[in-house]
Amino acid sequence: MASHKTAQIRLVSSHDEVYEPCDDSFALVDALLADRTNLLEHHPTLCMEIGCGSGYVITSLALILGQEGSGVNYIATDINPHAVKVTHETMEAHGVNAELIITDIAAGLENRLAGMVDVMVVNPPYVPTPEDEVGSEGITSSWAGGENGRSVIDRILPVADNLLSKKGWLYLVTLTANNPSEICGEMRKKGYASKIVVQRSTEEESLHIIKFWKDLDNEIEEINDQSPTGFMGSLLAQIPLLSLWRSKQ
Repeated sequence: MASHKTAQIRLVSSHDEVYEPCDDSFALVDALLADRTNLLEHHPTLCMEIGCGSGYVITSLALILGQEGSGVNYIATDINPHAVKVTHETMEAHGVNAELIITDIAAGLENRLAGMVDVMVVNPPYVPTPEDEVGSEGITSSWAGGENGRSVIDRILPVADNLLSKKGWLYLVTLTANNPSEICGEMRKKGYASKIVVQRSTEEESLHIIKFWKDLDNEIEEINDQSPTGFMGSLLAQIPLLSLWRSKQ
């Protein structure tokens, strides 16, 4: 078993049409690292990444769970066939594996995986762009998010709700422009609690890695202030924030 807890950048494969690990990828993996103890105690059977890109995140998740997570199955999807190939190479280089599927989000898997995914990780196309760029071929599909960067996110959320098990957790990368307070509000209507695991600001964007989980027995105080400051402040108050930055290995 490799001593590294996350994927090594030097072993991450690449292609001109595949999104390389960047600040959002590192923030998502840092969120998984921060939650590692909980993930191990969670004893997931099936972990899934929607939009696997280079494979950095799903590979890191497999390494984070490590030998303690033996018996865990991994599955990853991407609409970009180059990304699926690169993810395979990245996972192989790290001695881990997953079932890799070329598909749009989880098309064709809804029935097979309904209610089975215990951990889902998603770094979606969240950059606000013209709608006609959404779903473009190649690397553009990895970041083009349409109006407010929500076009793809809003398609992913109901899929996640369908695929997650009763104990399922979703880790989602969001940008301030995506209106994460509204996303959390929509998920709350479906019975999900939420908290920010990592908040990170770069020169270009402010990222929030939000964890969602089904917690129907937990009484969540209704937050009437739906402004970004009010709602996000409430989420931030739940946990200490991580300020560490991941260096590019």
